[in-house]
Amino acid sequence: MEALTAPAAPAAAAVLDRGRLALVLSGGGARGAYQVGVLKAIAELLPRDCAAPFRIICGTSAGAITAAVVASHASQFRAGVVNLERVWRNFHVDQVFRADTRSMLRSGSQWLAALLTGGWLIPAPRSVFDNRPLRELLERHVNFARIRQAIDHGSLEALAINAAAYRRALSVAFYESAHESAPWLTAWRRGEPADLSLDHLMASSAVPFLFPPVRMGTEYYGDGAMRQSAPLSPAIRLGADRLLVIGVRPPLGASHDALEIVNRGPSFGQVFGFMLDTLFMDGLHADLERCERDNRLIAAAGGRDCEGLRPIETLLLAPREDFGAIALRHAGELPRPLRVLLRTLGAWNAAGGALLSYLLFEGAYTRELIAIGHADAMARRDELQEFVVSAACRATTPG
Repeated sequence: MEALTAPAAPAAAAVLDRGRLALVLSGGGARGAYQVGVLKAIAELLPRDCAAPFRIICGTSAGAITAAVVASHASQFRAGVVNLERVWRNFHVDQVFRADTRSMLRSGSQWLAALLTGGWLIPAPRSVFDNRPLRELLERHVNFARIRQAIDHGSLEALAINAAAYRRALSVAFYESAHESAPWLTAWRRGEPADLSLDHLMASSAVPFLFPPVRMGTEYYGDGAMRQSAPLSPAIRLGADRLLVIGVRPPLGASHDALEIVNRGPSFGQVFGFMLDTLFMDGLHADLERCERDNRLIAAAGGRDCEGLRPIETLLLAPREDFGAIALRHAGELPRPLRVLLRTLGAWNAAGGALLSYLLFEGAYTRELIAIGHADAMARRDELQEFVVSAACRATTPG
């Protein structure tokens, strides 16, 4: 946690005794369906026409996309979640990246030609997959004008989208805010005010190697989880006092493929899945531990100023089961060319479950994850009632 000062709230906004509540969504590819299930449960616990209970929303990678949709429906939270769930329940891989035979052969041929010519005659592709279908999907479902309207009308205070700057080697939080929040630069992290756009979402979700980096200005950006050593920091710097964090991996990780590692050694597919696990989640859990440590320091000081720190309440919702095993049950739903590629990479068995779980943008899989997220949230209904719902109801109560 950092020594931060929260900006003053606009006069029209209701400020709760316990401070501003922020929503923090981690990355996770197709695992993001779990977050949709959690949000669905929260929407059901709130009054039907309630505005979003989150004053500040921050997202990374797939979480940035969900964050943008929620922000664009800040005045009608349940309607936004319904729209979000509709998309995720009916997902197909070809809505995210091209995985048909022709596209896969073209990409493979270009890689081979670049290898044979040493890159002199034919350059290597910028990524394994062509994710232009994702941009087309986002154009239909994310309304940035509505986000700005929500900020102007007080339904939302700030939205932040995280990306990684390749040239500057920085984790960058692009944000729009109702406050004049000064940009920040510290420990390889930067906050930059911006007119958020599809480019920011595409950059935040540009998983290295899989999807091409996105150029904005003179810089190229990639997945926001890279270099993100403090995922909670943007929300805190934008004024949050309380954080609802939705992750997509069990806190202790998964071990279903441990035997296969011992017997055969990790395949390329398994190593890549391990990398994605590290990329999307390790920083989040480390930052939550830091937050708990700093809160203990503040408590030990009797609540007095402790090196400029202020207490931050957090509530983490994360799955209790491994999504790799679930993904393996749905692997046959992937397009055949993608199945061939994953089999070649050694990701078509228990060892490849982790990688599959991030790439399986197919409805049967995402629907199961939505159901799990919903059930996990409802199992913690009392905590959510106290942390999110009761505060939201107080904020919208007249007088």
